[in-house]
Amino acid sequence: MADLQIRPAQDADLPALTEIYNHYIINTAITFDLKPFTLKERAVWFDEHADTGRHRLLVGEEAGRVIGYASTGQFRNKQAYETTAEASIYCAADVVGRGLGSALYGALFDALKGEDLNRLVAGITLPNDASVALHERFGFVQVGIFTKVGRKFGRYWDVGWYERPFGASS
Repeated sequence: MADLQIRPAQDADLPALTEIYNHYIINTAITFDLKPFTLKERAVWFDEHADTGRHRLLVGEEAGRVIGYASTGQFRNKQAYETTAEASIYCAADVVGRGLGSALYGALFDALKGEDLNRLVAGITLPNDASVALHERFGFVQVGIFTKVGRKFGRYWDVGWYERPFGASS
């Protein structure tokens, strides 16, 4: 990934980010969304991120093409959870396995240093050995499994929940 650039997302990235995410909606159980997003619908999610603060969105770009993204967002809509963020990462299907996920998470977590964050959490549809390995590489530990909580493609899926200390608590 010699030509890889990692940077904060820009408005012009929204079509590529939507395309990457929609691939996983249509083809995998990795996300429990069932219907692909329009650009207008996905803009709501995009606008929840900023260049500073706890909720960030970084993109990986190679040769002018956005090939993946990592983000943190609100974990739950209650004030006591404000210092916990949910981490998420998606890569274009044709670049999976090339180290992009590690590069994106490394940059994202570096960018978040100094923010008022106590915990990062991640929910991973199981099985997903690659995502589990990536999260564990970055210090996430499994804290539980919700069994058969999502129905997609005619079957029920488990979700492993992972957390890692961040900031002052790490």
